[in-house]
Amino acid sequence: MYEYFYFAGSAQFVIVDMLTTPINIVAIVSSALLINLRYFLITASLNTLFKDTSLKNRFFIIHFVTDESWAVTINRQKQKEVTTYFLLGGGLCIFITWFLGTTLGYFFGEFISNPKVFGLDFAFLALFTAIVTSMYKSKDDFLPFLLTAIIAIILEYYLNNMFYIILSAIFGSLFYVWRKNARE
Repeated sequence: MYEYFYFAGSAQFVIVDMLTTPINIVAIVSSALLINLRYFLITASLNTLFKDTSLKNRFFIIHFVTDESWAVTINRQKQKEVTTYFLLGGGLCIFITWFLGTTLGYFFGEFISNPKVFGLDFAFLALFTAIVTSMYKSKDDFLPFLLTAIIAIILEYYLNNMFYIILSAIFGSLFYVWRKNARE
């Protein structure tokens, strides 16, 4: 029943996948922590949204920030001003859905012997593809996106943990900033 208290989708997928192979707990915990390091970048990008929010409320709201609620909030900010309540509302919707899905999976998951038959193995990839494409603003974004993907593919081959996700995100972000500063 511990899965009800751990709300970190991608890390949960990695943990479950790693539990199927003989590996030590330190590697599993380290991989989960490395995957969730992306939230430093995600929450840093939301800094202006939290400018008038108390520290207590920041911690509460940030607990419910997900890749999806972040992407929707960032895209919505391009169209009009949003508040932390918009971000929190998205996060709570995702949390409730995650909680219900986890509950259903716990009780009825044994009836799905092969998730690939239903395309459930593709759902995670489809979700992140949708997030990435929604963040694409102009043709200037193509090269950083492509470079980040290439670096991730190469590093995944050479690293035996999930650190390639963090490294590729850092390299891609640094390349974007360098390229933007070079143009100014």
